[in-house]
Amino acid sequence: MKKYSALTLIMALALCASQFVQAQASKDTKEAAKYSKEGFEATENKDWDKAVEAFRKAAQLDHKQAPNLVAALQHRGMEYTTQKQFPEAIADFSEALKLKSDDANIYERRAYVEMKTNDYDKALADYSEAIKLKSNEVKYYLYRSYIYETKKDIKSSMADTEKALKLDPKNQEALSRKSRLEALQSANAPLSPPPAASPKTSPQAKGRP
Repeated sequence: MKKYSALTLIMALALCASQFVQAQASKDTKEAAKYSKEGFEATENKDWDKAVEAFRKAAQLDHKQAPNLVAALQHRGMEYTTQKQFPEAIADFSEALKLKSDDANIYERRAYVEMKTNDYDKALADYSEAIKLKSNEVKYYLYRSYIYETKKDIKSSMADTEKALKLDPKNQEALSRKSRLEALQSANAPLSPPPAASPKTSPQAKGRP
């Protein structure tokens, strides 16, 4: 009898716990929806600070709200970029990538800002990540080719230019860069040694008078 009573008590406690969790989840979802509504209203007014804050609170309560936060962070990041507030822009794009690491566009936007700050190594890494995610995007190869050229890595720059032309054979930027890189390769090519003088044509050494 005691065993049944104990089992009944355990089941009752488990049921209560389950109901409490469901009630809390329902409460969180409603609260998240409220913050999400505030975020959308702020978005319409292009108040990105308020939008990010509202969507961040919503995402903390309901992970399904995370895409809205990612979008708001990108909008604010682009606004920061326009205002040349580059550290703030990079911070927003970085936070967005933590939530959505498979978005090539975010890597591209962060790389663009990193190029503005002359942080070419980080920009190179971000364009490489973007290429992994969208390997048929011509502009990513062109941007990375530009960085390689800036770093005087002509071989890698040419390789990316060739990849861009394979995807878009008539791309004028790629064609122009290829011509420029070929000229640089020719200018940097080691000079060929002079041909050995033939005994018949070599000048005779003059003896002492």
